[in-house]
Amino acid sequence: MMKKTITKKSVPYTIDLSKIDGDGSFPCPKCGTVISPEDETEEVYKIVDTKVINDELVELVVVCEKCKSSIKLTGFQPTIEGLASE
Repeated sequence: MMKKTITKKSVPYTIDLSKIDGDGSFPCPKCGTVISPEDETEEVYKIVDTKVINDELVELVVVCEKCKSSIKLTGFQPTIEGLASE
């Protein structure tokens, strides 16, 4: 008889960046490690997926390097590059 193995796929935490004040830093929802967009070392978090629509970043999935939680970031502000030249 074959045994069924159930794999528990963790649902990522979702954070809406448009509701965060300041520089975009936020604590990991699971362990509290501060994740900052200024940190590019990948020691605190690692980018694992991006979603772009019409050349605009709409979603980013990162993994906290401390607790390995998956965090989906939404609410990116549209860029205004090129509007000053119009």
